[in-house]
Amino acid sequence: MSLFWLVVLPIITALIGYLSHYKRIYILVGIAQLCTLGVALLTFIQVITSGPITQALGDYQGSIGINLVADPISSFFVVLTCFLFTAMLLFNYHKSYMNRLFLFLFLTLQGLIVAVFLSNDLFDIYTLLEVSTVVVSILIMYKRDSQSIYDGMVYLLTNLVSMAFFLFGLGYIYKIFGTLDLTALKAAIPYVENTDTLILPYAFLITAIGLKSALMPLFSWLPRAHGTPSAPSIVSAVLSGIFVKGGVYLFIRFQDTFKLGLDTSHIFLLIGFATAVIGFIFALSQTDLKLLLAYSTVSQIGLIVFGLSLGSDYSYYGAVYHIMNHAVFKATLFLTAGMIIEKYETRDIRKIKGLFKRMPFVAIIVVIAIMGITGAPLFNGSVSKSLIQKGISYQSYLEYGLLFINLGTIITYIKYATILTGNQQKGHSVRWNQKVALSVLAFACILGGLLGQWFVGILFDLDIDLSFSDLVNKGGVYLISLLIGYIFFKYWYPKIHFFKTMREIELSFNEIIFTIVFFFGSFLSFLLVTY
Repeated sequence: MSLFWLVVLPIITALIGYLSHYKRIYILVGIAQLCTLGVALLTFIQVITSGPITQALGDYQGSIGINLVADPISSFFVVLTCFLFTAMLLFNYHKSYMNRLFLFLFLTLQGLIVAVFLSNDLFDIYTLLEVSTVVVSILIMYKRDSQSIYDGMVYLLTNLVSMAFFLFGLGYIYKIFGTLDLTALKAAIPYVENTDTLILPYAFLITAIGLKSALMPLFSWLPRAHGTPSAPSIVSAVLSGIFVKGGVYLFIRFQDTFKLGLDTSHIFLLIGFATAVIGFIFALSQTDLKLLLAYSTVSQIGLIVFGLSLGSDYSYYGAVYHIMNHAVFKATLFLTAGMIIEKYETRDIRKIKGLFKRMPFVAIIVVIAIMGITGAPLFNGSVSKSLIQKGISYQSYLEYGLLFINLGTIITYIKYATILTGNQQKGHSVRWNQKVALSVLAFACILGGLLGQWFVGILFDLDIDLSFSDLVNKGGVYLISLLIGYIFFKYWYPKIHFFKTMREIELSFNEIIFTIVFFFGSFLSFLLVTY
């Protein structure tokens, strides 16, 4: 099965839909999406059963060619991308802004994201990230609201600056090795006699990827982009659900490529923890529904990087599994948030009450997604967090750190859950397409928990034997955390003015650029001192 079609089929569909005046364009898009998802599933099955697939485009072979590589992780990310885009298109197909131009941009973005996951060449990745940045910026500004235009321009300019760092890094890499192929680089780096030559290009690349991943302190762009007022809810869902994961995926690839020359796992363990903590503090500070979700994404990215940097197979693959889980439940939360905002005509969480009475179906979906993200037993988040915890069980202080991060997440979503109760008007009907899309996503949250051990075994060839006593133990820890979180939110949170101060912090474009330069300088200094 050609990997090429996974990239070009959505883009060809987008182009045909844009150039034609076919009134039933959704039929074409639906058929193409199902075909793409089918190809992605077949590719994943082939990779699992027969091993990684490498395909060179054109007649060039080896490290000088343009290679697409599908391994178990990248192929599953492709399946996840196609699945989420299909669900979101179904969810929003009735919206007035879902015209030919929007579909062209949205499907093109899908092809670009898939290409990032499959690409094995640094320059190809650079090009794909640049183009996708422009597409995302247009989608953020699509409704032409003044705030959305401002947020979109900040996102565009910030990412262009970060990609300049990426370009400098790959230029240095090419000067040293004469290739930009990641497989060739991984094979060559252990034989570098002087690792000092790797420090500068590595610092450039990690700075760019750190911003794409929204690591501390490079996350200020993310709430602007993901929580901007007028951006369509499916754009926010794509950005937080899958697009930001592209940065984390590249972080995984780069760490794997450079680890035998420069091992920076310890510093990223600290950065990941700091990102997770500052993320949930900012999330708790928000009164805006979408901004709370956006800052929560920052916190979850921190948790993922924390898990990736622990040095254990369990925690590493638990973090990778959490990337997939977060994509599902955060997309669900953003989609439902869009429906809630549209119905209540406000984004202020203090003014949204009685969701169970006014939108009962949406309320049930929200509860399922909250159970997933907080790590409730039998839901998808519990499996990935259990794996991360299993990898650090021999280091109690790190385990306490993980529990603290999850406690922050629980308190955040106790605040979010205040929208569920209260007096409200009669119920609100939900369109059939939205019910189907949300039901599928909610089912994925449940299935990822109930069949989590099987999924992990298939994906990572990792045996996790969670007994009934383990489930009881984790259930007890979850309930205790829930109780502590409720007490804190009910009695202490309203008295802490620090959160109001944090809510008012919003970096300007110049300050965001300063954080990029600061991160680069600090990280470069750390590498120079360490190596």
